[in-house]
Amino acid sequence: MPYHQESDPTGSLLLSALLALSPLLVLLGLLGLFRWKAHWAGVATFGVSLLIAVGVYGMPPLMAINAGLYGAAQSVLLILWLTFNAIWIYNLTVHSGHFSVLRRAFSSVGEDIRIQAIVIAFSFGALLEALAGGGGPVAICSVMLIALGVRPLKAATLALIANTAPVAFGGMGNPITVLGEVTGLPAGEFGAMAGRQVSLLAIAVPFVLLYVADGKRGLRQAWPGALVGGVTFAVAQFVTSILAYQLADIVAAVASAAALLLLLRIWSPAGEPVTAAAIAGGGGAVEEPDPTRDSRSEVLRAFAPYTIIILVFSLVQFDALRAPLEAVGTTFAWPGLDVVSTTGAEVSTDYEFAIGSATGTLLLLSGLLSLPFLRVAPGDAALVWGRTVRQFGWAILAILAVFALSYVMNLSGQISTLGAWLATTGSFFAFLSPIVGWFGVTITGTDAGANALFGKLQTTTATQIGADPVLLGAANSSGGVMAKMISPQNLAVGTAAVGLVGQEGVLFRRIFGWSLLLLLAVCVLVFLQSTPALGWMVP
Repeated sequence: MPYHQESDPTGSLLLSALLALSPLLVLLGLLGLFRWKAHWAGVATFGVSLLIAVGVYGMPPLMAINAGLYGAAQSVLLILWLTFNAIWIYNLTVHSGHFSVLRRAFSSVGEDIRIQAIVIAFSFGALLEALAGGGGPVAICSVMLIALGVRPLKAATLALIANTAPVAFGGMGNPITVLGEVTGLPAGEFGAMAGRQVSLLAIAVPFVLLYVADGKRGLRQAWPGALVGGVTFAVAQFVTSILAYQLADIVAAVASAAALLLLLRIWSPAGEPVTAAAIAGGGGAVEEPDPTRDSRSEVLRAFAPYTIIILVFSLVQFDALRAPLEAVGTTFAWPGLDVVSTTGAEVSTDYEFAIGSATGTLLLLSGLLSLPFLRVAPGDAALVWGRTVRQFGWAILAILAVFALSYVMNLSGQISTLGAWLATTGSFFAFLSPIVGWFGVTITGTDAGANALFGKLQTTTATQIGADPVLLGAANSSGGVMAKMISPQNLAVGTAAVGLVGQEGVLFRRIFGWSLLLLLAVCVLVFLQSTPALGWMVP
């Protein structure tokens, strides 16, 4: 028999909403207050979501567990396969010795670690987010910063905070594309609107990075670098989001990096250059500067994997190449999941095993093409891949558990309840709209996932309250990126990459305040854009 979702199972929408929200509150509390490790917090919260689904919503127990299995299976291609291969490429450069070359190349971007952090975590990280998305940028940028001497916890903190402004257009604009698909509205309009939101945020992010890296001294001495990097990124992202949102992050990343390199020709931070050893951080040894000078050919070899990634992801945008890849895989209805939504429509529970066109597969292909340049034998590459998987350890369980949690909440109707309650707030919903996306990314770990969950809710509610559906649909994506840094999946990826598995709670407390502060800024911006004050910004 099919399971019929209910948006108000208790008869009191407020009580139903509080119960639906309880798994997420438990998750945040276990990570932030009780300092649980991400995998145990994820498993415990998954249990809470099952209790709510069965005890409050009346979902059959076996179906609720099956929904969790379905969610865990979804994470395999979306997160695990992608992240394994992204870190594998990094580990290949370490194995071949070329990561030291890469480190020295980045250290040549001035002598100040704070400016290097902006170039790596913000600009280069945005490029990685544009191409691959997922946890790849956090993992790769974290280890790059460690290689420059930044201590592990601080490196992960910087990489997670930087992985905000580019997320709405990550994976070649995939979150915006998903938003267009689930709402039936033109994706290009959502892209242009999101560009009018996250580009303003991008101006602030480099300043936050300076403060996290070196406090008030960093802001006082290196603010011109943050200003040039942030403004250049913002302008490029804003303009490109109107013309071709799929390329917004690529253009912005390259423009900001180029602008910083040009700036460093005529400017350097006030005072003596600040090294990694001079900034506060927790745990880990700081490496001494490496005076080795590398030949141009070795530098090109070190950058070859990332150049190949750009080429591969650019080429597959052409139908002639993308179509054969999309044909490799299968789609089937997940057995035992027959769910009807509150509107009476059948909820899709198809499982798409699109292994050919998956981002992780394209990264794997890029890594294989990089082997001759890195001079790594295929057998050694396979051993490195195995070590990469083992490196994640308990982080794999954390990712599986949180995806299971998100799908139980979605399929049982808990997500619909939260949306129905928020819709009762009327015009104030414009302020709350980014918070809905924030919750979505916290639960799913991806902006595309949050748009798939809440995109239709946002545009439908906008129509009901007389707001612009494009504005609130884009707000879902823009607000969601603020949760990217605190999503358990990203925390697990970050700690695994820097060798601190189990310290997700510590990392969570370091960045949770920044997540809320940036979310508040987006809420205020979207609310003003829904009024005559900034309504002229809506395309």
